[in-house]
Amino acid sequence: MDPIAHTLVGASLAETPLKRLSVLATPTLILAANVPDIDAVTMLFDRDISLGFRRGWTHGILAMAILPLALAGLMLILDRVVVHRHGKRPQAGPLIVLSYIGVLTHPVLDWLNTYGVRLLMPFDGRWFYGDALFIVDPWIWLLAGSAVVLAHTRTKVAVGRWLALGSILSLLVISVSLVPVPAQLFWVVGVALIVGIRVWSGLQMGLPRVAMFCLSSAVIYIVIMVWSSRVAVHQVTEWLTERGVVPVETMAGPLLANPFARDIIVADEWHYHFLELNWLGPERIRISGAAIDRGNVGPVVEAALSAPHVQGLATWARFPVYVVEEYPDAGYRVTIRDVRYARLGGAGFGDTVVELDHDLTVRAP
Repeated sequence: MDPIAHTLVGASLAETPLKRLSVLATPTLILAANVPDIDAVTMLFDRDISLGFRRGWTHGILAMAILPLALAGLMLILDRVVVHRHGKRPQAGPLIVLSYIGVLTHPVLDWLNTYGVRLLMPFDGRWFYGDALFIVDPWIWLLAGSAVVLAHTRTKVAVGRWLALGSILSLLVISVSLVPVPAQLFWVVGVALIVGIRVWSGLQMGLPRVAMFCLSSAVIYIVIMVWSSRVAVHQVTEWLTERGVVPVETMAGPLLANPFARDIIVADEWHYHFLELNWLGPERIRISGAAIDRGNVGPVVEAALSAPHVQGLATWARFPVYVVEEYPDAGYRVTIRDVRYARLGGAGFGDTVVELDHDLTVRAP
């Protein structure tokens, strides 16, 4: 999920009764909800390195055991060295509990989208995919952000900051053409409801209950989305089987802000098929794009996959396509892409090129 979602979930947890565990509950939960993304620093070096490292070591089972302890220790050090708190100091036990809770929310949320996460790293590099939520989900923003906004708008400065953030997010939701008009209207109503509650101030005294209600609603929404994606796979599999297509793997990917539709990728033995499932549409399942040949993994492709600059992509790719072009005077040009994010080809995310000579030796990129 995006950093805003992780941060709002951590901040919303800090408005539940967990806040009573420690005076450092709020910063600890917010930092814990984001700390596995320390691997994002690899994006500064190289795209392929980032693809190979992201959502791996810092999101796996070993990190889930170590990171909370390290964060709790860091919070104690910062409290002693920087804050110079007078009076009762925070205890290690509650901070460790809060750190574990916050850190564990991160891989769970990341598992929910089609990018995937390697939950067993470093012991097993398998990817796990929830295929339930779009990587940016405005409904998670609304649900996780409600109690946070109510809790942190007690001054004019705070109100101004949240108004600015809310305006920016609203502009993004309303201006993006991929967001259906009903979803845009629902977003506006949701934001207006939060503003109305804040003006009324009737729920300010019951913020822990509000936070618990919002987080519980978010959990219910997530469970429904996970279940509906599984239903989508079942329905598409039946639809394809009736038409003589035998799926090897099917992904029912979520669409931006639209819980009633799925972007479907189906792999059979030789092709990728692209469909759209819309439970509210006049045609529940329709073909959304032309099928694409997967490409043969022969000696040329195997040589291309050995190139140093594609190791991250090769590790990360879920639905890879290999396009081989032969040039009599130059050798081979192999395009490798993952059709989740580079369906139409062209240089970009999930897409790379390897040049080989006639001896299948990789040329430097």
